Amino acid sequence: MNEEQLEELLATPRAADVELMRRLDGPLLILGAAGKMGPSLAHLARRALDKAGNRAAVIAVSRFSTPEARGLFERWGIQTIACDMLEPGALERLPDAPNVIFMAARKFGSTGNPSLTWAANVLLPGLVAARFRESRIVSFSSGNIYPLVPVESGGATEETPVGPIGEYAQSVLGRERLFEYGSLTWGTPVTLLRLNYAVEMRYGVLVDIGRKVYEGRPVDLTMGHVNVMWQGDANSVTLRSLAHCSSPPFVLNLTGEGTLRVRDIATAFARRFGKEALLTGSEAPTALLNNAALCHEMFGRPEVSTEQMIGWIAEWIEEGGRLLNKPTHFENREGKF
Repeated sequence: MNEEQLEELLATPRAADVELMRRLDGPLLILGAAGKMGPSLAHLARRALDKAGNRAAVIAVSRFSTPEARGLFERWGIQTIACDMLEPGALERLPDAPNVIFMAARKFGSTGNPSLTWAANVLLPGLVAARFRESRIVSFSSGNIYPLVPVESGGATEETPVGPIGEYAQSVLGRERLFEYGSLTWGTPVTLLRLNYAVEMRYGVLVDIGRKVYEGRPVDLTMGHVNVMWQGDANSVTLRSLAHCSSPPFVLNLTGEGTLRVRDIATAFARRFGKEALLTGSEAPTALLNNAALCHEMFGRPEVSTEQMIGWIAEWIEEGGRLLNKPTHFENREGKF
């Protein structure tokens, strides 16, 4: 599989995506669209709209640090706007849109520059909530806002009291609170997606573990359990969650099925590579885990299994496929990124 085929796979609409886009009223504005998930999400939205016969615009907003990044969106028929949304007056220059997906965020480097992290993760959401108060807004959040929970618990549910560890996680909770404030103040319908973690062949928890096994580096088992979800499945749920925005906000854990052992993941990669997994440390009794039972009840079970993801990623690594080189640092238990 090459990158073009991967993009095709990530952006293939399901019947439910097309049905939602058939009913979409007006443009879809994706803020912070040039990150890891944004391109395939925008591409999926455009293809689902086209298949539904709906010519509503998909508009991707980002700083677009390279012309290549912007050109990719435009080749897919997606309108682009280059914008630093923290610049004074920038949001006012963006077009009105009844549908907004907010993806702008800052995680890595938070420890070294916490003020920028709080500006991106809290100040900007507050400004967006005010600017697009007449829209419906889907905002990405993170499972990091939960405390570490016992492994046998099955993961934090949407009712689990929040307990963010570290400034990054605290700022993500701040993002939620600002969108909640906007929703309660102006009646803006909002969905908050607590994602934990999206995966495809170029990045993600499975890629982090698979690379270590392939390169003969040790895999730390201290954060011994994780959740992952195929990015194509996450994209589909994200789009369909536009139909569930509400005031107060609708909160949804977004991840795959079950709790996965890091030890088992590393061993599965080792078998495929014909190598031995170098395992260090011992599994802690707690981990950062989401329970996504509500998500699967509402939107269906993920279509891509963990076994399939491991197989695809192992083949990608062996063939030297391009990687984003953006490790998740899922092993971190102190919330320092």
